[in-house]
Amino acid sequence: MNKKETIGKISSELLHKDDPNHTPIDQMREILTDYEQNLWQCVESGKKTVNHDFFVVVTTKKEKLMKNVLRNYFFWVYACPTPTYDQIVYRYDVKDNKVEFLWVIPSKDSCEFIRANALSLPEDQRDLIRYVLDFYDNTLLSKAKKLNNEEDTIPVQLILEKE
Repeated sequence: MNKKETIGKISSELLHKDDPNHTPIDQMREILTDYEQNLWQCVESGKKTVNHDFFVVVTTKKEKLMKNVLRNYFFWVYACPTPTYDQIVYRYDVKDNKVEFLWVIPSKDSCEFIRANALSLPEDQRDLIRYVLDFYDNTLLSKAKKLNNEEDTIPVQLILEKE
């Protein structure tokens, strides 16, 4: 009988092993291995419960005891969520039976780095830079409110500054 190793054991071994062949790209591929399958499972779960548009949220979390382990958590919600760190949001359009990507917001540290270095980052990161900047200037929050048919009010700070 072949016993499957636990994630804790694998994590511990990787922390103690210096593997120059294991690149960040390799790590990303491992994380995304089941991503699309999990996304569609979440969509199917939502479709069984509601017969109107809904949103799929993917949050990425680091394991507290295993700092080199990241996990994606998939869940669906009725309303567009408030943008926050470590979040990817999709909208499922029931009429067209399609999933629309809305935004991705990386970790707080990554967002701060991107905002501080936006003008010097490579061209191929333009979309990610735009999502981060839209997050910081509340463009994504306005988009979420619009998708939820909520009133997009002016922050009190802006009202006070105009007086």
